[in-house]
Amino acid sequence: MFANFLIGLREGLEASLVVTILVAYLVKSGRRDLLPQIWLGIGTAVVVSLGFGALLTFGPQGLTFEAQEAIGGSLSIVAVGLITWMILWMGRTAKNMKADLHHKLDDAIAAGRWAVAVMALLAVGREGLETTLFLWAGAQATGQTVQPLVGALLGLAVAIVLALAVYRGALRLNLRSFFAWTGAFLVVVAAGVLSYGVHDLQEAGILPGLHSLAFDVSAQIPPTSWYGTVLKGVFNFSPATTWLELVVWWAYLLPVGFIFVRAAWFGPSRGRAPQPATPASLEGN
Repeated sequence: MFANFLIGLREGLEASLVVTILVAYLVKSGRRDLLPQIWLGIGTAVVVSLGFGALLTFGPQGLTFEAQEAIGGSLSIVAVGLITWMILWMGRTAKNMKADLHHKLDDAIAAGRWAVAVMALLAVGREGLETTLFLWAGAQATGQTVQPLVGALLGLAVAIVLALAVYRGALRLNLRSFFAWTGAFLVVVAAGVLSYGVHDLQEAGILPGLHSLAFDVSAQIPPTSWYGTVLKGVFNFSPATTWLELVVWWAYLLPVGFIFVRAAWFGPSRGRAPQPATPASLEGN
């Protein structure tokens, strides 16, 4: 549940900050008449994300076991690709998010009223679809549905509260540090989801080596034990891991972790202390 809470918190905070930045910019620039288009775009993004989640959940039912494993493994790999892109992108550009959104909103305003709705739809919808796919892949890996959903909803709720507190001036949040630390944790989570996606493809017969185990510590870490459940739920750890799963886990974690740490902690902007998010920083100059 903790991993899903963190995903909901991180993605929810990013989406909530996008909303607050757009709303604050329109309010300050005297374009309150465009706020309904912002909320229409956001509402549409939420509906699309929920529909996508329902399609992922109920779509594969009725298929053969091999087909379900093939779909689950493929979508898990796609989810890892999307979340990796998001993590690396946010690690490099978190401090410029406000300026980028302002430029895009200016272009949308110039293009017309409905372009603003489309811009809000795309900005929030991207986060929603990425979150839905990654949560679904994590739920598939752990074999649970209720706990991942509850964890994600709790994370989203906390994210909304934090974004409102930032907007109203009750909280100063260092966005760069927040996305750096949460991103590092999600790199490890993504490695586990990728490894389990490979396992699904092995069970579907698409990839070889299903019975070639690198280690089996099921006796020491029973899957039904509380610590086995925690490791499975947070890191997608499998006590019986094949060689291909192990190789893929390390092949993802080492290069992606290195690239992320280099971008998030040792990027060119580290020479200047990052500015905490405040109401003034959300509204712009």
